[in-house]
Amino acid sequence: MDLGLRNARVLVTGGASNIGRGIVHAFADEGARVLICDLDGDQAARVRDEALERGAAAAGTFAADLAGPGAGERAVGTILELWGGIDVLVANAGISIPSFIAEHTDRSQWQRMFEVNLFAAIECVQAAVPPMRQSGAGAVITIASDAAFGEIRQGVYGASKAALVALTRTVAKEHGRHGIRANAVCPGLVIPEGPEAVGATSLWAGGQDAIFNDGQVDHLLKATPLRRLSTAGDIAASVVWMASEKAARQVTGQVLSVSGGYAMP
Repeated sequence: MDLGLRNARVLVTGGASNIGRGIVHAFADEGARVLICDLDGDQAARVRDEALERGAAAAGTFAADLAGPGAGERAVGTILELWGGIDVLVANAGISIPSFIAEHTDRSQWQRMFEVNLFAAIECVQAAVPPMRQSGAGAVITIASDAAFGEIRQGVYGASKAALVALTRTVAKEHGRHGIRANAVCPGLVIPEGPEAVGATSLWAGGQDAIFNDGQVDHLLKATPLRRLSTAGDIAASVVWMASEKAARQVTGQVLSVSGGYAMP
């Protein structure tokens, strides 16, 4: 199905690794123009080249730590300068530091997760809404997490993602009358498909065991109705569908878990 995204102007934050890279690939397959915003400029450049090879109408990069004040506004400003507007914002940038809530006492880590997972998304949304309002259309997709519904070893991370869900629904209610749709995609566990899918700053750069060991993965699979893990491509397919005015015209304020049924919000 043609999703009507050819030449769409798309900003993907955290677009250089794993889920973000998959999302960039999916928009490239649709012939969109994609700006990849990521802390890792080298990995972003590699994904930009991959996007062009896959058929993106255009692709660019914006290297920045979105936790810094003003970085999200500058990212949106860059896509406005490049292509004169923004049709789709995918707020995917995120960081997770797994730990049991009673043991996770490092306040600086809590703050870092909220700065990246929530505050950066707020700033990007605030910068993207005015040009979307001016054009009378736009799609905001936030990448939350199944951890937003409560998950072991993900207390602070899950709290930041639950807040992201609330932000998304507020945007949908406040700006639907301006033609802007806002939805959240909640991935389950997504393991990178290979070393080429992560950069040096990715949370997966230290290897899978630093995030989920085999025993934890097996436990998760047993609790998943479809008995399989999601891939970056699975998440990306949901994102481009939600971004499409043609396919998802009446879909806004929704929270979609892409986890094989692990979570059913």
